[in-house]
Amino acid sequence: MCIRVGKACGGSRQKIGVINGQEVFCSPTSFTQLDQNQQKDLAMIVKETVETQARVDDENTNPGYVLLSERPNNELYWKAVTTIVPLDEVQSLLKKHHACFEGYKNCRGLIGATAAICWEPDDRTFELIAYRPQQRWGSKRLVDSLSVQHMDADCPSAFDNYDVRNHHNRIVPNSPCPILYGIRGDDPESLVTASTLVKSEPMESWMLFETNQGTDDHLQKKSIIQVKPFESVIVQGSVVENPFTIQGGHVLFTLNDSTGTIPCAAYEPTKEFRQIIRGLSIGDLVEVYGGVREHPLTINLEKICVKHLTLMTEKIENPVCQKCGKHMKSKGTNQGYKCRNCRTTSTHPNLQQKPRSIRPGFYEVPICARRHLSKPLKRMAQQSTVAAIGTSDTP
Repeated sequence: MCIRVGKACGGSRQKIGVINGQEVFCSPTSFTQLDQNQQKDLAMIVKETVETQARVDDENTNPGYVLLSERPNNELYWKAVTTIVPLDEVQSLLKKHHACFEGYKNCRGLIGATAAICWEPDDRTFELIAYRPQQRWGSKRLVDSLSVQHMDADCPSAFDNYDVRNHHNRIVPNSPCPILYGIRGDDPESLVTASTLVKSEPMESWMLFETNQGTDDHLQKKSIIQVKPFESVIVQGSVVENPFTIQGGHVLFTLNDSTGTIPCAAYEPTKEFRQIIRGLSIGDLVEVYGGVREHPLTINLEKICVKHLTLMTEKIENPVCQKCGKHMKSKGTNQGYKCRNCRTTSTHPNLQQKPRSIRPGFYEVPICARRHLSKPLKRMAQQSTVAAIGTSDTP
């Protein structure tokens, strides 16, 4: 998370939250920088907040904070969101820019903090986060799922908040953190309205955040030979092995381009999306989107664009003799056909086009399995970046 702090130079202001009953505003106009004494005071406040509020006893928590007077270029953000960034590279950057910073435990929190500062969005979304009173932290959250479902349906700019088919309330976190819920969407004002539609236990505070969720910032277009572990990629190729299901309900197929082949997987948590993948066939041209698993090197599918479906046929009957009009008999497996009366032969039965269960277009995993950065088809359609969209319910 990154917060810009300074003195607003007049102009308009925008309400972005309420903390303990006090309204919070931001200024879209330019800021004047804090003086050195104010910067020192700010650093003390940040340090105290991290050291008193961070759950450093959790083995997965490695916090860090960074204060910078000037924003570095966005190169680090793109590197952090698409690949793995070494900690020493970030520390060198911070020292070069005379940053005030501190990392705790393995210090990798510095990477995320610095990347957040470097973010200059090409695309952006928003999230309204509601917070619980401290006395309720760790207890079961009371958020009415039906009201969340109605909210998501009534707010066109909201996305990824409720999975109707899988009865999954996505706005409620699973961890015992202070957050009551978080509503994602494209329009900050609509999120404030959406929050009033959610029936829940009382919130103590709420804040609006600008985010990279639902932007596909993590994805890079690559050929198969360029794919590396732990990246997130977009790869186009042809299906060269029909989909098959392995133990656990995971569905896999093999993708090929001019540089090589790679397995692609729709794992069991992707639910009905697996049925779309089962509808693929050898020869189909597709573009796959997803993160890369290391062992074995596999693309874990987030969504797929079916570019072209190969023509599939099925036998309807043995060929008819052109002389006597009777159906020929098979001469044996892969040996063709022969008319018993006229002795004429044929190598091919009568075929008809086999219907496909899917059609060209985009398909995505359900909301319950979607990564936060993955751009939903709903946003892609609103931005007019796709020509056709399929769904898991209506192929």
